[in-house]
Amino acid sequence: MVYYYFYIAIFNNYIKMRKEKLSFIGISLLIFSFTLTSCSKSDNATEIDASTEGSVSVTSTVQSKYTTAVAISTSGNTITLKSNGTPNHLSPYWGVGKPQYEAPRTGYTVNPGIISEHTLAMTIPTNPASATIKEETALGAIGMALNGVPIYNDREGGNVPVDAMILTSFDRGGAHVGPSGYHYHVSGEFTTTDDANLVGFLRDGFPIYGRKDKDGTYPTNLDAYGGHTSVTADFPTGIYHYHCSNVNYLNAGVYILKSGSYYGTKGTFTN
Repeated sequence: MVYYYFYIAIFNNYIKMRKEKLSFIGISLLIFSFTLTSCSKSDNATEIDASTEGSVSVTSTVQSKYTTAVAISTSGNTITLKSNGTPNHLSPYWGVGKPQYEAPRTGYTVNPGIISEHTLAMTIPTNPASATIKEETALGAIGMALNGVPIYNDREGGNVPVDAMILTSFDRGGAHVGPSGYHYHVSGEFTTTDDANLVGFLRDGFPIYGRKDKDGTYPTNLDAYGGHTSVTADFPTGIYHYHCSNVNYLNAGVYILKSGSYYGTKGTFTN
C-alpha cells in the first residue's frame, strides 16, 4: 500500500504529503512493535539464542565431575562414558552380606535381583544443541549419573507411569533393580534432594540438575522439556540444562528426574 501511495504521489502533491505522514507513523509503529518483541524475548530465560546453540562444550565438566568409576574418552565431536553401572553408596539391592548392603526401609519391598556389573557405554555430543524434532524419552537408560548409574524416565515396563507400588521398591537413592540392572528414576539421598546438585548428563549431552538453580531458588521458567538456559556452578557463561521435577510425585516425597522429550538429539547408550 505504501508503494501505491508513493506512485500516486508522483501525480498528486496532496496525496504525497499524506503518504509521507502515514509512512512516518507506520515506521514508528513498526519500530515500537519490534522493540516490544525484542524485550519480550530477552526477558524470557527459556528463549534460546540461536547464535549460541552448540557453542558450549561440556567436555571439561564431564571429565572433572564424573567419578573415577566412569571411564571417559573423546573422539572428534563426541564423548563416550563407560561404567559397570554399580552405585557407590548403600542399598538393599547389594544383597545381604555385601559391605554396602543396608536393610530395606520400613514399608518398602525390594524387587527380585541384586546389583550386578554391566558393560555400559553412553556417547554424547561435546557441544550439545537443540534438536529440530524433539524425541520422546523411552524405556531404558536416558542418561548417566555422575557415579555411572543409568538414569531412567518416569515410566516402567509396559511403558506405564511409575505408581505407588513401584515407589515402594525404591531404595534411598531413588533407584531399584530391573531387567537391565540398577537405575535411578527419582531424586534420592545420593544424587539430589532439595538442591542445585549436578546429577549427571542425559543422552543428548545436556546436564541435569536438582530442583534448584545456582542462586538457591526454584526455577519458574522451565520449558516443556523440563529445562532452561542460565548459568550454573559448572557453566558460568550459561548452558541449556534440565532440572528434576519440582512436583512432589504422588505425595511420596520424591521428585521425577526426567520425563517427556529430550531437548537435544540423543546419543547412543548400550548395555
